[in-house]
Amino acid sequence: MSGTEKELWTDPRCTLLTNQKFGPFVKLGAGDILTVEGAATLVSADNGTTWSEPRPIDDAPGPGTPSSSGVMLRTHEGVIVFVYMDMANFKWSWDEDRREAAEDVSLNVWAIQSPDEGITWTGRQQIFDGYCGALIHMIQTSSGEIVVPIQRLVRDPCRHAICVYVSADSGTTWQHSNIIDLGGHGHHDGAMEPTLVELSDGRLWMLIRTNLGRFWSAYSTDKGLSWRVIRPSDIDASSAPAAMIRLASGRLALVWNRFYPEGATDYPLRGGDGNLSAVPTSWHREELSLAFSDDDGCTWSKPVVILRMKGGGPSYPHLFEPEPGELWITTQFRDKVAMCVRESDFV
Repeated sequence: MSGTEKELWTDPRCTLLTNQKFGPFVKLGAGDILTVEGAATLVSADNGTTWSEPRPIDDAPGPGTPSSSGVMLRTHEGVIVFVYMDMANFKWSWDEDRREAAEDVSLNVWAIQSPDEGITWTGRQQIFDGYCGALIHMIQTSSGEIVVPIQRLVRDPCRHAICVYVSADSGTTWQHSNIIDLGGHGHHDGAMEPTLVELSDGRLWMLIRTNLGRFWSAYSTDKGLSWRVIRPSDIDASSAPAAMIRLASGRLALVWNRFYPEGATDYPLRGGDGNLSAVPTSWHREELSLAFSDDDGCTWSKPVVILRMKGGGPSYPHLFEPEPGELWITTQFRDKVAMCVRESDFV
């Protein structure tokens, strides 16, 4: 864990994990836990206390070299699907005078599958050609569709939008949705880095990072192939993504950086020049908050600050439930922290 010199504080109900990896994670059929580091997988047979030696995912020549900048799940049928960004061919530059990205920026998205618990991998394919700012989350619906939102750079003016990719055959083939575009202008503006869940009525719900003071919601009634209802949520948020999952109990859990620090009504704003963003917004990332919902996100428990790092920036949380009621919470950007909480201690 990095950042201990930055006055790290955690809620007493949280346990810091000192030998932990940071995800993504999947639970294998026999109960072991698999994660990705670099271009390899590691497995733990003791709930994350120790990890195996790395096993390369795919050592074929690039493009499409696997990287840990991705999302992963194990399907109902036992196939592991890994969707990742091709960091080996990453290109990015930004012209502050023109307030536009260079024409040749590139960060493509690829997918690969393992039918045998991560021992061998097959079907490596590019599913998105363009510039993807980040991959945050992927789910499988109750009816079997794999759904992964992909953030994409759009132009005139430059900003980010979202297109959702859907596979009905365990990642063998993919279809894409309409584009969700909230406007904006800047290299960190627009519709960005969503997390998603399936609701009890079968709809899919995304919470989208914005620079508008709160997450925006988008809903799909056809397993992610179209998104027609897009509106502001009631959840205040800084310019940073959330992690949201449905727990074994049926509750939703949400971890995120709120717009203001706890108890504050002011915080320095960034942006507003068309380079970072079109409007000024909070980039508060010194605290991580946790909340739960018993009614599919209609209402939430009072947010609880579970981590505070004065002068730091723990963000980009990942949520994983290795056992019912046990949550691993890791932060994957700037200041990496791994902790474990019990659902029963917070509800």
